[in-house]
Amino acid sequence: MARNNPSEVLFEFVELGRYVKVTALDPISMVEVAIVGDRNYKREMLKRAALQKLRYVLNRGDYPPDAE
Repeated sequence: MARNNPSEVLFEFVELGRYVKVTALDPISMVEVAIVGDRNYKREMLKRAALQKLRYVLNRGDYPPDAE
């Protein structure tokens, strides 16, 4: 089932020197993605990029990974 538009997304921002790592998590499916961007970018721009990647992964539909 593709969940291209999750109803809730949790974001985490971790600053790493000149960069910031943004993690986006869908709490329903527990799918998590991360991006790295320039620390000077606006947080909204980074959130949009992380959300776009999360939507892509959710739409791909190859989760959860096999538990074997």
